Amino acid sequence: MRYIIIGAGAVGGAIGGRLAGAGHEVVLVARGAHLAALRDGGLRLRVPDGEFTYRLPAVEGPDELGELRADDVLILAVKAQDTVAALAAWGPAPVAGGGTAAERLPLFCAQNGVEGQRLALRVFRHVYGVCVWLPATFLEPGSVSAGGAPLTGILHLGRHPHGTDETARLVAADLEKSHFESPVVPDVSRWQYAKLLGNLGNALEAVAGPVTGEAAQALYERVRSEGEAVLDAAGIPYASLEEQRALRGHKVDLVPLEGAPRGGGSTWQSLTRGTGTIEADYLNGEIALLGRLHGVPTPLNDLLQQLANTFARERRAAGSMPIGELVRRADEAVASVRES
Repeated sequence: MRYIIIGAGAVGGAIGGRLAGAGHEVVLVARGAHLAALRDGGLRLRVPDGEFTYRLPAVEGPDELGELRADDVLILAVKAQDTVAALAAWGPAPVAGGGTAAERLPLFCAQNGVEGQRLALRVFRHVYGVCVWLPATFLEPGSVSAGGAPLTGILHLGRHPHGTDETARLVAADLEKSHFESPVVPDVSRWQYAKLLGNLGNALEAVAGPVTGEAAQALYERVRSEGEAVLDAAGIPYASLEEQRALRGHKVDLVPLEGAPRGGGSTWQSLTRGTGTIEADYLNGEIALLGRLHGVPTPLNDLLQQLANTFARERRAAGSMPIGELVRRADEAVASVRES
């Protein structure tokens, strides 16, 4: 199989680089300065076992590949807000022997949140969810770092909306040979919703800095509890913290990488790169959506969604709001809901 990584940033670059390092055929899809750097010097991947450069085909879209192959596997690793554009570009791409990518090829959505695979299922017939547990960083064009050890990450796979099949098992086997653990499960969304609860802190980190101090930790617990209440009201199952910890153990412990500080997660990285867009609508915004559908107030997630979008739109510096100010606004948001 040939792997086409649509969005070769932090997650996509780490997956693509590790697959290439294990001998698999990989094509990277990127744009702008990152695409130019990939074409000029290859993908530089820093991991605990060394720094590697992979000179792989790099394209902006399917037209540069001509017909896609019947054995191609598409891995969608763009941020959720870029999903619709990616589907529009790759869905109609012709496949050798007839038909289009949307009709014939498997699409694995390696993204935060749960909306990407819903959008994909409107276009593609064969959609797979991926629960991405992969700490990776992309701040500089052409360069990605992933500090997990002894494994680079854990990637649960399953068909969307449910089930498993031979394609998922074949892809999982390739990932297992590429420094990942990749369980194939019939209920991948249960793991994705659990990951979503963890990702509710992404906007907090992006706005006010690392979620390490007592005040930040306490606020995150409130945000997460709000998310759990919404999922419970909606009847959506999710893996417990205990189940996640038991599975992960010390398989993906972060190791400091020389010249490649971790900094922050995916939302923080978007602000740091000044992209002008952010994924909060599909993380905190997912909780806000479900809260409105099921009559559960979500003032804390509403606030973080709004602040993260403002920071992205105005290109404010990541972590520039004092945590005390954010806690004050959070308290005011909760009080306003109680009084209404």
